[in-house]
Amino acid sequence: MNPNMDLWEKGDFTQLASTMRSSGEDLVASIGIKKGMKVLDLGCGDGTTAIPIARLGAEVKGVDIARNLVEAGNKRAEKEGLNNITFVEGDACDLDSLDDADFDLTISIFGAMFAPKPFAVAKEMVRVTKPGGRIIMGNWIPGDPTLIAQLLTISAAYIPPPPEGFVSPMTWGIEQNVIERFGEAGIPEKDIHFSKEPWRFNAPYSASEFVAVFRNYFGPTMNAFEAADKKGKSSDLQRELEDLFNSHNTSPSTDKTVISATYLKVTVSR
Repeated sequence: MNPNMDLWEKGDFTQLASTMRSSGEDLVASIGIKKGMKVLDLGCGDGTTAIPIARLGAEVKGVDIARNLVEAGNKRAEKEGLNNITFVEGDACDLDSLDDADFDLTISIFGAMFAPKPFAVAKEMVRVTKPGGRIIMGNWIPGDPTLIAQLLTISAAYIPPPPEGFVSPMTWGIEQNVIERFGEAGIPEKDIHFSKEPWRFNAPYSASEFVAVFRNYFGPTMNAFEAADKKGKSSDLQRELEDLFNSHNTSPSTDKTVISATYLKVTVSR
């Protein structure tokens, strides 16, 4: 099995995605979706941004490497009666089933950044986007003091070193890397724009229970706990993450979690 597929089919990411719906809807509302636009959502999961885009009347194709998330996305679309969206399996590094210059907008929010070949990802996103169209990415920022960067930093201390040649997905959160990757795909620096934006998680349970969702359903955190358990350190990891989540929770209620994390929004003019 493709290692990336194995990672994202592990657990059940829909459990985490359910806490991200409102942020997905807010982002979609801000990016100028128009009825009839052709939109590709790359690394779409079960549709956190793809389904809100379809609700606005665009023709949407969601592509994800995880078969269980593709199935979940199609079920969500069917439940809402959306016939202008399709979820299919695919690899962000090689979109061989998609035609050149086919989409008005290619979007990838915390999706394509996890694919193992970043230059290939940039090339494919540029290839399938129409001249005059846009590419929008949302990427987590390395070393950022907010939740996700800190979660990944803490988890990394418990897992074995990555294999030789591994490129961290967090490198997509560095502006110069983004410029270099899209530059090699033919996009001049003047057509690449950046902003730092908030992404909010809303969970109807405590911050400690939110840690349990990551531990039980989010592939990278599941791997970290498995590695920590082999060293007899799973309780240490649990404690670190509970401290992290509780310190970032801004909900006044002990049985709800509201956490904001900062990401790098990348807008590329094709």
